Amino acid sequence: MTKPFYGWWIAAAVFVAFGITVGVPYYGMPFFYDYFVREFGWTRPQIALGFPIGAALTLGVGPLLVHRYSPRRMLLIGTLLTFFSFLGFGLMGASLSFFYFLWTVYRGGNIFCGPIPYQVMLSEWFRKERGRAMSLAYLGVGVFGGISAKYIAQPLTSAFGFRAGLIGIGVLMFATWPIVLLVMKDRPSEIGQFPDGIPPQARVAGPKDQPESFSYLLRHPAFWLLMVGSFCSIGSIGSINQHMKLIFLDTFHGSQGPGQQKILDDMFSTALLWIMLISNGGRLVMGYLADCFSKKRVMVATYFLVAGSIPLLFQLAPPRTPYLFTIVFGLGMGADYMLIPLVAAEQFGVATLARAMAFILPADTLGQACFPYLVARLREQSGDYHQPLLFVFGLALLGAVAVALLPASDTANRRGKAA
Repeated sequence: MTKPFYGWWIAAAVFVAFGITVGVPYYGMPFFYDYFVREFGWTRPQIALGFPIGAALTLGVGPLLVHRYSPRRMLLIGTLLTFFSFLGFGLMGASLSFFYFLWTVYRGGNIFCGPIPYQVMLSEWFRKERGRAMSLAYLGVGVFGGISAKYIAQPLTSAFGFRAGLIGIGVLMFATWPIVLLVMKDRPSEIGQFPDGIPPQARVAGPKDQPESFSYLLRHPAFWLLMVGSFCSIGSIGSINQHMKLIFLDTFHGSQGPGQQKILDDMFSTALLWIMLISNGGRLVMGYLADCFSKKRVMVATYFLVAGSIPLLFQLAPPRTPYLFTIVFGLGMGADYMLIPLVAAEQFGVATLARAMAFILPADTLGQACFPYLVARLREQSGDYHQPLLFVFGLALLGAVAVALLPASDTANRRGKAA
């Protein structure tokens, strides 16, 4: 009797683990930025500098190490590093050097328990329905990222202080270990199955896809267009995510007090919850469209949605949640990250996906890290977020144009050009 295809159990496991290891720490961390300003007297550029320092110091980890470990082993290493980083955030004093060291630990952990192991694992299990599987996995980031502030960081902070909120996020990482050890499998062959549950003899014959070299990627314009496009778009998304609570804070015109802190916490956590829930709708829709139409065209539409959402932040009216912004931004953001490996696989082949992402993901991480710092510097110089948001809008628009210039690609054309 044929065993049921195990791949959808893998997708469900990734849903939970991906949400915990990526969604909670990344989207929950900005909840604490205004607390750092008040508790330690740090400026916005000083706070924003932690991410780019950590990203720069761990930039070579991806290309050098990720292909040496199985996805499951990577996840165990990454979650342990993430735990130690948030434990340190919760116990730290006002030392900026220690704060930056902790960001380096966190970024190193994120390389091992971030998108790469999940993308590689799902690409091993799925071929025909990879878009649907990837969209299901990224739903976990939306769900857990959405609750990270409202139902994890905010309640712990209200009850025990912001330090307990940070430590609680770190401890949560261990919830993924039973999933990794007991449920996940790196590839179908480990349990005698095949991608999509289809034996090789039942597949349509075609040319075997062999992994391309790094030099092949580096000399092709499509690789650079995808890198620049995703670098700019994710940089713009990262800028909004990292500064959203501080943008809300500015609308209170410097007034302070326990009442305002609760309003600010509620406004941010509610906006984040709606953004992440709506982003899940974007992932479902765009994942389905990516299986039916050109992944490149779907990606272009998504990137233009991101750019179009940013001017809506000029219309903030606290304490009301900016729902129009959350809808447009959430729809675009939801599919942005998910589509990168799908388009990379379409452009370069599944066998080359890990190598392509080993370069693209660190570059995207630099954009995600460095542009929020530039936005913080612009905010310090101008005194408000008007000019920084115009900069972020231009950045998002550039990313959409770069992806629009990607060539149409299929395996046969790619092989013909390589020859």
